[in-house]
Amino acid sequence: MGNRSAVLLQPEEVAEIQNDTGFSPSQIIRLYSRFHNLDKNNSGYLTRENLLGIPELAINPLGDRIVHSFFQEGDDEETLNFRQFMRTLAHFRPYRKSKDADHNLNSREEKLRFAFRMYDLDGDGLISREELLAVLHMMVGANISEDQLGSIADRTIAEADKDGDRAISFTEFCECMERVDVEQKMSIRFLH
Repeated sequence: MGNRSAVLLQPEEVAEIQNDTGFSPSQIIRLYSRFHNLDKNNSGYLTRENLLGIPELAINPLGDRIVHSFFQEGDDEETLNFRQFMRTLAHFRPYRKSKDADHNLNSREEKLRFAFRMYDLDGDGLISREELLAVLHMMVGANISEDQLGSIADRTIAEADKDGDRAISFTEFCECMERVDVEQKMSIRFLH
């Protein structure tokens, strides 16, 4: 079946996806095969349910948020085509300065934008206390008391909020993440 999937992907498409995402042709073909294995209806599109069927996402406390991020570009679309799938995965490619100058999907800024969207639940460009609390709940469940979670959220907002609007903007988020090795922490090794 992997070979059948690879045949359906034309060399021009592989080259375009490579130029857009920075993935190697062999990575694109492998991910194309994976995409089609996830596409249970052979529709050429994935749904949220298809992605939530990935065991690693199903057990991840932020699995829902990660899956949601795949659909950001589609303007609330409920399906995801292969190019959209590849553009989202490109955020997780390790960044190499010499090799990735033309592929900014895996740059530090784009990785931070992706991470920011995990917290910005309503998509308004700000992380409110309520959104931060909701994500903390997803991450720790009932392992921490409401008071402790509230304290963490309040402290985080107080430290990050530079303009006094009681929310965290993308710029403020980036400032907070200045010392974090985002390039390393948000990278997945894709096989060649």
